Amino acid sequence: MAAQGFDAWWPHHRLSVHGFGWDTLRRIPGILSIRQRLAHRLFDAPPQVFVGIDAPDFNLHLEERLRQRGIRTVHYVCPSVWAWRAERLPRLQRYADLMLCVFPFEPAWLAERGIRASFVGHPLAAAIPATPDRAGARLRLGLPPESTVLAVLPGSRESEIRHLAPRFLACARIVQQAWGPVHVILPAVPQLEPQIRRIASQEPPVPHLTIVSGQSHAVLAACDVALVASGTATLEAALFQCPMVIAYAMSPLSWRIMQGKRLQPWVGLPNILSGEFVVPELLQEQATPQALAKAVLAWLDAHACSPDQITRLRQGFRALHATLLQDTPTLASQAIAEMLGA
Repeated sequence: MAAQGFDAWWPHHRLSVHGFGWDTLRRIPGILSIRQRLAHRLFDAPPQVFVGIDAPDFNLHLEERLRQRGIRTVHYVCPSVWAWRAERLPRLQRYADLMLCVFPFEPAWLAERGIRASFVGHPLAAAIPATPDRAGARLRLGLPPESTVLAVLPGSRESEIRHLAPRFLACARIVQQAWGPVHVILPAVPQLEPQIRRIASQEPPVPHLTIVSGQSHAVLAACDVALVASGTATLEAALFQCPMVIAYAMSPLSWRIMQGKRLQPWVGLPNILSGEFVVPELLQEQATPQALAKAVLAWLDAHACSPDQITRLRQGFRALHATLLQDTPTLASQAIAEMLGA
């Protein structure tokens, strides 16, 4: 948006927190201050419509205050109330004039609960090619064309890197010991790259490890298997038709709280959208380096010994891609225009 000329009043990373630990608590005052100042700016110059993009804990409260002032509100990306934290549903009912949904099952689910919603497709489906260029991606990343490549994506938040990066790197070492030469490539969010490199320097060395700044799409296009932190990156990996292992870990307190709010047996988007465990998930205590390595090696074995398993997985991911691929800008614009005209 900044590249298109939008004026960023605050940097987006100020809102990038996760979980219920100290890292979140210490940043709450600053986030609340931003929300208060933003509300007053919008009160002083009321827009015709406010579009809150994701960040439900930030935006829903803001949308409530705006609606009280007669400002129409749209929330883009339905919070995953169908998966966990269902207590947010009444807030959606009260605060959003329109919900723009990125998954096709969401509008009917929301309509049953009195919320106006429209499926507009998922932007990632348009950003990712239907046929990934594996050879081209390996060339850009300097990877040997016929090598075995493991992608390691430990997350995009400080807390995720802290909890997952050491486990993922230890997993990579075990995979290399069991499988032989494996190129390990880790795409780092630029602002977290120093933290990742520091962790890597403190761990036993991982042979053939390459840490790159950004370039996650090239990495997913190039790899044979991906080890991915649960989140949007799992959907990206699916759209790149990538066999994967999904993992997650957080502080014990955050884990206990979140476990009490889960509504589905899956946490990874490929499994949620498929309605079954099409790829393995290893969470919290299960996400040991040994268990992660065993799951990664199972995919490498499938590449070598059971290619039909890989083919079926990729066919399912291609079908998912086709479903999510829509003319998102046009559909979103039309839905907002219809809401304003109602």
